[in-house]
Amino acid sequence: MEAKLCRPRVLFACIHNAGRSQIAAELYRAKGGFGISAGTNPSTHVHPNVERCMRELGFDLSKATPTKLTSELVTENKIDFIITMGCNEQCPYVPGVKIVAWNISDPKGMDDANTRAVINEIGIELSNFLDNCKNIEL
Repeated sequence: MEAKLCRPRVLFACIHNAGRSQIAAELYRAKGGFGISAGTNPSTHVHPNVERCMRELGFDLSKATPTKLTSELVTENKIDFIITMGCNEQCPYVPGVKIVAWNISDPKGMDDANTRAVINEIGIELSNFLDNCKNIEL
């Protein structure tokens, strides 16, 4: 019997949508999930160190644009989960959407070694989320 993959529709949120949430959405899409990202107070661009370190892994964030987190964005994309990284108290309430909080450092201004560590930490959290996902009713 083949195991069913759990791939809920996820919005990854952080404050500026310039680092953590961009990383998480890219990694999730690489695993076959529907992932988008947004921020409560979006920046004008993705952090250069994040763009550079993600490029090393084969991800192109050069055209990524930080997006404002709104309840409309959540409902229009039929999001099942909002995974927050530092902005959970500012997330809009949308009935039926589950919120999960990850404690991930903001890579803004970090050197490449620490940025890579943040990317790795997000990858671990994402794997844990997907492992636990099969126990979650959507």
